[in-house]
Amino acid sequence: MAKRNGPGGPQNTDTDELPKAKLSLANLKKSLRLFSYLGSQKWKFILGMFFLAGSAGIGLVFPLKSGEMFGFFGETTQPVEEIKSQLINIGLVLLAILVTQALFSFGRVYMFAQVTENVLKGIRKDTFKQLIQMPMGFFAKNQVAELSSRMATDINVISDAFTINIAEFIRQFIVGVGGLILLVTTTEWTIAKWFLIIIPPLTVVAILFSKRIRKFSKAYQEKIAEANVVVAEALTGIGSVKTFTNEVYEVNKFEKIISGIREFGLKYGIFRGLFFSFVMVFVFGSIFFILWQMLYALKIEHTITAKDFGTFMMLSLFVAGSLGGLPEQIASIQRALGATDRVFELIDGEVENIDFLKDNNVPGKTSKGEIVFNSISFNYPSRPDFTVLKDLSFKAEAGQTIALVGSSGSGKSTIASLILRFYDPQNGSIEIDGVNSKSISLTELRKQIALVPQDVILFAGSIKDNIAYGRPNATDAEIDEAAKKANAYDFINSFPDKFKTLVGERGIQLSGGQRQRIAIARAVLKNPSILILDEATSSLDSESEHLVQEALDKLMLGRTSIVIAHRLATIRNADKIVVLQKGVVSESGTHAQLMLNENGLYYKLSKMQFELS
Repeated sequence: MAKRNGPGGPQNTDTDELPKAKLSLANLKKSLRLFSYLGSQKWKFILGMFFLAGSAGIGLVFPLKSGEMFGFFGETTQPVEEIKSQLINIGLVLLAILVTQALFSFGRVYMFAQVTENVLKGIRKDTFKQLIQMPMGFFAKNQVAELSSRMATDINVISDAFTINIAEFIRQFIVGVGGLILLVTTTEWTIAKWFLIIIPPLTVVAILFSKRIRKFSKAYQEKIAEANVVVAEALTGIGSVKTFTNEVYEVNKFEKIISGIREFGLKYGIFRGLFFSFVMVFVFGSIFFILWQMLYALKIEHTITAKDFGTFMMLSLFVAGSLGGLPEQIASIQRALGATDRVFELIDGEVENIDFLKDNNVPGKTSKGEIVFNSISFNYPSRPDFTVLKDLSFKAEAGQTIALVGSSGSGKSTIASLILRFYDPQNGSIEIDGVNSKSISLTELRKQIALVPQDVILFAGSIKDNIAYGRPNATDAEIDEAAKKANAYDFINSFPDKFKTLVGERGIQLSGGQRQRIAIARAVLKNPSILILDEATSSLDSESEHLVQEALDKLMLGRTSIVIAHRLATIRNADKIVVLQKGVVSESGTHAQLMLNENGLYYKLSKMQFELS
């Protein structure tokens, strides 16, 4: 989305806010790693550089030849036919230069486009492959929206650098420096000296002004963002605003911020006014001063010819345009260096040891599903001072249903995350079929486990695609059978498009109960040894809960099931109920055994839920 730089300012893109890296040798060496993605495209890059140098070099010939046309404005004694012949020759030469330059420019753009797309494909693949392997702790510390935005924005900046900025910088540098050399060597020193004396200092001052304006622009955007936050919060919580009659309070808060924006905008306006005044007086004044000097030398002193005048004018325009564009290209390259750093920071991050050579369509090794927690202590990396589980131990025999019960924050969902090895405990061990889970490959371990969460997130595709996510090579018959076992077959076939029905983003087109049954069908298709149900029915109405619970009962048969539940009525038939309190096991047993302990937490929770119902 475009941003306005300030009062009456030009439009600017979000890439202007990207961090810039210094043009240091160390940063340039880091960026050379991009060239490792060239592969077989290296010769195309070299050819593109050849076309680039050729295009810039030929571009310098154009002002020299076009300047010759100004010679015909002076007095001449040549016959008309001779002048006509010379004009035609010059026109043909200029046309040839333009056509040749166009061919070289096309070759440069075409070659760089092929090189860039090859490089970007490799970077995009490596970045996504790396992100998808990042541990859960990484996603706990980084917002997913920010990561996807970084991946898209940073790679686009690198793309622009390869296709536009680097090539334009080299082209403008060749034209600018080459043009300066030609100005000194092919035109009268009496005129060239004014260009060399005046233009470079003005360029430096203009660059300093533009840097200052960019800082003002960034600060201005931050102040506007503060105002937008107030508006967003007020409108999002409009019910609370009206309930507490705080309309005046919100307006006053907003007015205070926009008053600050106004004061800043006035200061910014003064600075921009100074910049425009500088441009009007010094930049345009310098141009007209040099033009005046040239006309004086041409008409009064007769130290230059009309041809010299034209050549100088054309060269100076090319040089000024090229040198004037260099700062923006340098800034873009700096942004690209910063973006490259950020991308390789992701690519070089610590990842889980996922077996990418393992075919996801191949079922995992058959497992009994026995789970043993041995003196587990755990805290999340983002909260090292808070211990979630403390010396926790319990055992789930193969095929048993183990229910985890306790108040919010007692560690139930953490246990599920540890079984899946989203995290590893700081102390203790988790054994699967008598083997430490750390010694089992993550891919093999997770092939044996299926999770049905409370908040099911479906992918934006068809119902068939979402069920088949459990086993991508499943046949239509297997998908139908999984849907039947999950009590989903009837509602799916009630849709006009049946299994081809699109579920929408995150499954928004389906109800909560329908999403749960799709998730159960997915788990059925995976056919796991271990099943984790994380409050899978807690947010459903009675009818949906009945259908989902019935599907879950079928799914749990013959599997080790870890059931996290708040509704105790759903886990009365569990083989064992583990009651958690502040990260420790306070009691465990069957429902009947636990109800005998009137002082126990389970008894109190059961009584409370019974009274509420």
